[in-house]
Amino acid sequence: MLVVAFIQWWYGPGWNDAARRLKNHIRTTYLSFSIPILLATLFEPWKRIISPPGASLQDKFRALGDNAISRAVGFTVRVMVLIAAVATILFYAVFGGLLLILWPFLPILGPVMVVGGLVL
Repeated sequence: MLVVAFIQWWYGPGWNDAARRLKNHIRTTYLSFSIPILLATLFEPWKRIISPPGASLQDKFRALGDNAISRAVGFTVRVMVLIAAVATILFYAVFGGLLLILWPFLPILGPVMVVGGLVL
């Protein structure tokens, strides 16, 4: 009776639950890395560090250089975080997808390994 209940759960709600958890992991990762915000602020200065232009031409060029460096740092950091986010999401998608594909065969794997171990 317990084996029948396990099989009914495994190939029904268990499989659906595994797919739902994979979807939630990918969504949580997407939101944790704040991908929409990173994309929207890709060319913004790093931590809003902006030098106001001064009165003289030299101060204006210095502010322009400082602001360009701040934007370059912001762009670089955000691109690195985006790369980490994409790598993490790909990791979940590949290995989670593989788990979902192999899900029907996992209950059989235990007995097969036991029999295979006894035979060898």
